[in-house]
Amino acid sequence: MTRVKRGTVAKNRRKKVLKEAKGYFGSKHRLFKTAQEQTFKSGIYAYRDRKAKKRNFRKLWITRINAACQENGISYSRFINGLSIANVEINRKMLSEIAIDNPKQFTELVKVAKDALKNGKTEVKSEVKAEVKKEAKPEVKAEPKKEVKAEVKKEESKKEDLSKLTVAELKELAKERKLTGYSTMKKAELIDALK
Repeated sequence: MTRVKRGTVAKNRRKKVLKEAKGYFGSKHRLFKTAQEQTFKSGIYAYRDRKAKKRNFRKLWITRINAACQENGISYSRFINGLSIANVEINRKMLSEIAIDNPKQFTELVKVAKDALKNGKTEVKSEVKAEVKKEAKPEVKAEPKKEVKAEVKKEESKKEDLSKLTVAELKELAKERKLTGYSTMKKAELIDALK
């Protein structure tokens, strides 16, 4: 059987591992065995943290956007919802950069989101606005008897509309009417409180 001389291959392999382990503490950068264990473990950590990095940056961007939204008097979720309704497709990374570097432009985006939330949110709101406009005219010109009928119709329509509204919309109504403790109420409790 022929003799195989593989000293150079083994030496190069060990040198490669020790080179990767450069800067580690103690035997982890001196001894081949511990260096090999640590570089293997380091690879696992690096793989895991490449995934975690994406999550962490997204959290950071959302935190920054939320802080800027609070300064402009809107919650983060309503801001993002308003932008999606307005078909503004800016990712969270760019929104956070705008919030830091250009607060005036961010305020403009908040206005766009608020307008979109007011105008184009759902059909329920447009129906409510149409009813209010129709009933507002008779109240100004009509006699007191007709006003009473209009108020009764308003109450009936409000009762029907309250069940169709979302919890966030109900909480806004409660806030406008200056009710206390609305933030912890459930949908049914909010509807009862608003009646």
